[in-house]
Amino acid sequence: MRLMVSGGGTGGHIYPALAVINELKRQDPNAEVLYVGSHRGIESTIVPDLGIPFEAMTIQGFKRSLSLENFKTIYLFLKSVHRAKRLVRNFKPDVVLGTGGYVSGAVLYAAAKQHIPTVIHEQNSVVGMTNKFLSRYVDKIAINFEDARSQFPADKVVMTGNPRAQEVANIDSHFSLTTFNLKDDVPTIMVVGGSQGALKLNKVMVESLPELAKKDYQVVFVTGPKRYDDVMKQVTQISAADNISIQSYISNMPEVLPKLAGVVGRSGATTLAELTALGVPSILIPSPYVTADHQTKNAMSLVNANAALMIKETDLSSKTLISAMDELMTDDSKRAAMAAAAKKLGKPQAATEMLALLKAVSQS
Repeated sequence: MRLMVSGGGTGGHIYPALAVINELKRQDPNAEVLYVGSHRGIESTIVPDLGIPFEAMTIQGFKRSLSLENFKTIYLFLKSVHRAKRLVRNFKPDVVLGTGGYVSGAVLYAAAKQHIPTVIHEQNSVVGMTNKFLSRYVDKIAINFEDARSQFPADKVVMTGNPRAQEVANIDSHFSLTTFNLKDDVPTIMVVGGSQGALKLNKVMVESLPELAKKDYQVVFVTGPKRYDDVMKQVTQISAADNISIQSYISNMPEVLPKLAGVVGRSGATTLAELTALGVPSILIPSPYVTADHQTKNAMSLVNANAALMIKETDLSSKTLISAMDELMTDDSKRAAMAAAAKKLGKPQAATEMLALLKAVSQS
């Protein structure tokens, strides 16, 4: 198979694409892959570092208000479509996969206009602008949340789940919580506000630490690398608590997650794919800074299935956070039921299912 992939801007777009590429290489080591991303996106560093052939484009998104910048956006889009058509002609893909981000809009549009089989993947419960635009042109649309189905042409939609889930589900973790100076035989919950941390969650956690230091369960508090020093200046009084570990960043999260009894965090699509693949109960605090409040809708899919608790950021306080953590961590039967419910939502074969869809589309 010759697979062209395009997705960029955020890890939520990039990691599902990489999971599909890894599964393709596992099934067919001779497969050829070309990844098309943006100059400014994190994919421009991540993808080449993995040894995957990469082409970068200069592209940007529309401003939501009237702006002269939108004329530049249109110009860059048309220029990118022209270049994408040339890349498609030269690479001759059997199928093209788009996982979101503005760059995938140009690439998938160009491929569809040249009658190359095309598939997009929508990670969230609320459809992004790029995928909404592309839904008219592509052959199939893979989704991760049932809530997204009604936002697309019904005959094109296939439920695959998020391919990232399969990579996490297949990890044989030998991680020990002693790495964090904690015990392996005590239930442990991690509090993390995303790769950069979350300002309000960090503030509430600092206020909560003296009380959490008295609990029978353990807490791993991940501040985000840029916020670690500021947090540590404020928590010297509880630094000796033997049930709390404060970390700036965790690079091997897929290995750590299976060792946790619970997670407090955001409800981005990749995070939820990982939690459900492993059956980890969670307390979700959706980011209010995302398009169309899609993290709240993502979170509700787990809450409605009794797989998670949710606290809106506007309701987040030391009192609400500790109450939710106690509810999860002091009731073994509730935690086990939530874990089972999360696992039931998981799609541990999502990358294999996505690859099967790509093969079917390429041969149709």
